[in-house]
Amino acid sequence: MERSLSMEIVRVTEAAALASARWMGRGLKNEADDAATSAMRDVLDTVPMKGTVVIGEGEMDEAPMLYIGEKLGNGYGPRVDVAVDPLEGTSIVASGGSNALAVIAIADKGNLLHAPDMYMDKIAVGPEAAGCVDIEAPLYDNLKAVAKAKNKDLDDLVVTILNRKKHQARIEELRSYGVRIKVIENGDVAGAINTAFDNTGVDMLLGEGGAPEGVLAAVALKCLGGEIQGKLAPKKEEEIKRCAEMGIDINKVLRMDDLVSGDDAIFAATGVTDGELLKGVQFKGSFGTTETIVLRAKSGTVRFVKGQHSLIKKPNLVIS
Repeated sequence: MERSLSMEIVRVTEAAALASARWMGRGLKNEADDAATSAMRDVLDTVPMKGTVVIGEGEMDEAPMLYIGEKLGNGYGPRVDVAVDPLEGTSIVASGGSNALAVIAIADKGNLLHAPDMYMDKIAVGPEAAGCVDIEAPLYDNLKAVAKAKNKDLDDLVVTILNRKKHQARIEELRSYGVRIKVIENGDVAGAINTAFDNTGVDMLLGEGGAPEGVLAAVALKCLGGEIQGKLAPKKEEEIKRCAEMGIDINKVLRMDDLVSGDDAIFAATGVTDGELLKGVQFKGSFGTTETIVLRAKSGTVRFVKGQHSLIKKPNLVIS
């Protein structure tokens, strides 16, 4: 892939974040998601690539834009797989919560797992603990391994997990070991990325979340030197059938190379609402400000990009 795509996709997530942030706190999650999706698609059509959506808003009959299989880009440049979540945390934006992101990942064609839209059990860690965890190992063993890798005591560890009834037993087990827990309502892509940065205070992400979000997190952690492992957790017979049709073994542990293969991938996320790693969009007068992280696996480059956007000169968030 061409390195210039790194900054091109920053434009994509900035536009989605600016569009959806207008809906923050208004209780209208679908409207926020629609705004992000529309803005993201408009900018994607200007990017010099031949992209195919492998993770998007759903199948063609479910999503009018950014559906799986949709072709993106201006028709020039490299052929790439595209994974998008225009608004990771629609409910977060609706309620005015933390850690909502506009997210995109790209990799050379054929290198991203076409993850079915179902649940995936996950474990994610940053670079210090990469190679030290195993999703099939007892929870205590993984906690001890991460603590050792990070030179911490167990009661210094912070584990992020989604606030779901199905996680209650795991939360109680974590507490029995003295681990501190950060329970989040939504947004486990942000939770996974946070494990790679000391200043977020997060050491590990655990629990079931969306499988597509698992692939997005895998691209980010590949760039950062971290690790995520997953096991699909179908809940319905049709989901099991869907996996069989896609040639995916539901009993297989999906490791980094299964989720994102090859030596290169690019990831970008722009904060929509404030989080531990990125500030959300701020509006004042005719300007909007954004904060974005953009990562590239091949070079290991991590960039934080602060943008100030004239909403008069660029009212539709696209400029040629």
